Amino acid sequence: MPKKRKYISHKNDLKLMEIGRLILRFMNANASKIYNYKQIAEGIDYKNPRQRELVIQALHKLQGSEKIQEVEKGKYIVNLKIAGTLTGIIDFNQSGNAYVSVEGLEDDVFIHAKNVKDALQGDKVLIITYHYKGKKLEGSVLEVLERTRTEFVGTFQKVAHKDFGFVVCDKKSINTDIFIPRGKFSDAEDGDKVIVKMTEWRPGDKNPQGEITQVLGAPGEHETEIHSILAEYGLPYEFPKEVELDADKIDRSITDEEVAKRRDMRSICTFTIDPKDAKDFDDALSIQKLENGNWEIGVHIADVSHYVVPGTMLDDEAYKRATSVYLVDRVVPMLPEVLSNDVCSLRPNEDKYTFSAVFELNDQAEIQKQWFGRTVIHSDRRFTYEEAQERIETGQGDLVDEINTLDRLAKILRSERIRKGAITFDRSEVRFNLDENNEPIGVYFKISKDSNHLIEEFMLLANKKVSEFVSLTKKGEITNNTFIYRVHDDPDPAKLEALRDFVSTFGYKMDLANTKKVAESLNRLLHDVKGKGEENMIETLAMRSMSKAVYSTEPIGHYGLGFDYYSHFTSPIRRYPDLIAHRLLQHYLDGGKSPNKPELEEKAKHCSSMERLAADAERDSIKFMQVKFMEKHLGETFTGVISGVAEFGFWVEIPENGAEGLIKLRDLVDDSYMYDAKTHAVYGMKHGNKYQLGDQVQIKVVKANLIQKQLDFKIV
Repeated sequence: MPKKRKYISHKNDLKLMEIGRLILRFMNANASKIYNYKQIAEGIDYKNPRQRELVIQALHKLQGSEKIQEVEKGKYIVNLKIAGTLTGIIDFNQSGNAYVSVEGLEDDVFIHAKNVKDALQGDKVLIITYHYKGKKLEGSVLEVLERTRTEFVGTFQKVAHKDFGFVVCDKKSINTDIFIPRGKFSDAEDGDKVIVKMTEWRPGDKNPQGEITQVLGAPGEHETEIHSILAEYGLPYEFPKEVELDADKIDRSITDEEVAKRRDMRSICTFTIDPKDAKDFDDALSIQKLENGNWEIGVHIADVSHYVVPGTMLDDEAYKRATSVYLVDRVVPMLPEVLSNDVCSLRPNEDKYTFSAVFELNDQAEIQKQWFGRTVIHSDRRFTYEEAQERIETGQGDLVDEINTLDRLAKILRSERIRKGAITFDRSEVRFNLDENNEPIGVYFKISKDSNHLIEEFMLLANKKVSEFVSLTKKGEITNNTFIYRVHDDPDPAKLEALRDFVSTFGYKMDLANTKKVAESLNRLLHDVKGKGEENMIETLAMRSMSKAVYSTEPIGHYGLGFDYYSHFTSPIRRYPDLIAHRLLQHYLDGGKSPNKPELEEKAKHCSSMERLAADAERDSIKFMQVKFMEKHLGETFTGVISGVAEFGFWVEIPENGAEGLIKLRDLVDDSYMYDAKTHAVYGMKHGNKYQLGDQVQIKVVKANLIQKQLDFKIV
């Protein structure tokens, strides 16, 4: 290597910093690998002699600041152990301050807005930590190691009489505006909502540069806002043409040759029960009475793995999406419509390929035998939940005996599950009645009834038993077979203690002695608050004390369901982990060996991440529709319940439509209010007025902001 230069001109300094950032980004992609300077130059596309010389200079600067180490002459590795530095994911709040979550650290590290450097929401960052005024651990961003995204949604603001503009994004996504130079407007007009791609952020520049890649339309318009939500979370609403063509080529015929390889269950009474607006029927139930008096119940799941094969464009796209996204007015499917609503959908009066879990149950719903494998079925009838519920309640209608037998068995399975520690969160979900222009004309709540629980129990049974079949021998010994599990960790003890202390002020008791007692206490609590003023608040706090369910190759169990082994198997049309479970189950049925675990763990993490994005997008679409609905009620007064409390104000939810609005503390002019986190309340310093989580209040709707998806209320 050429000799190290003693001096680097100040003019060159910024250039070397930029090259240093490129080097770190390249080396961090595989932080345990050792590189020589030629590999690094190649990796960042600095290939001519002059560029390589700059790479060498940048390497010496990085070595001097201890960001990399020279392990032997001319060979470098990322220094992951710089004193006081940590690596984590940054999360911004509305004020521009941020927190970095670091694996292994219990608390997130606070980063003041002035110390976030060029980090953006969700980026992987290197931070240096210190104790602010000797007490609180804080940090400053040293380096962005990995950008989580480069495309953002925002509003284009053209600077008057100039040939440039800025895109102003949601402050939670990106804490600075993006500069758009001339020639990069892409026909956007001032005030349009757009998708902008960040192209560069030079050291020393206040704003990153970007180009507008798509004009979404006028802010506040329905289609603009729905497409904005999808774009904000990077969720595609159209399939690439080649993927659609791939799907169209699929052979949808039911052949004698394929049927011969499967268990033929077409002659057995089979039906689906789904929401009235569903088109993708991915599960069906069959029932027949056996000669010995027992019941054979088949849980039949669309055999998506027969059509979607690894290595195809179709499979790659399904994995990328990982889940269907259910917005208020549309579904963004994981699979093209020809598959989700036609080829794989278990529509009535059509033969379909399925993957089935078949159980022989006695009258006490105890499993006598079980079988798993590929089948062919013929659905005799498509029921909506309402039609099935009618048969349960009235005892009238076609297939009434079959539905009521399944309902009776499901109720036994459910009570046994609760007895063994399952927690019964049964929250109603908000839904909208829309007119032909997708305008909300009414709000209602989806409430689970017996027909919903019937389907739920048999799906849970199939999911659980498939998982146990792969994970345990017949004698109950662990197989160590790699599988994809749906796991739900135990609740955080500190959150449970806080919940116990809080609900005690309402006269409710909780026993936290052990896992079983916690589950019993939670179920009793959820039962006792039903119909009370504090129901919504306590249910919300109980939910917040729970961990998040995720996908993993480690079978740590599912706390909320009380299962040691649990997987998602029953919805492969709309969830990629179920498709993985189908492939793995068939692999083991064929006598295959356990596949590569780290590779599957990577897929599990991706699916968990996409599920979170889809849930956030769904939540945003509901918020948008609620604000749209409440626009018609500006100036009206409602009775609401305080649903959340923070330092700057509190949220109030209107029970009859689920709409939630903010009341800012600065708008409460009768007193000066202080926030108390322990009691989830704000107190008036002078008069002692108190607004606490769960309190009923009279509010007036004063503002509905469609773009921010935000309602502002005022105390009456």
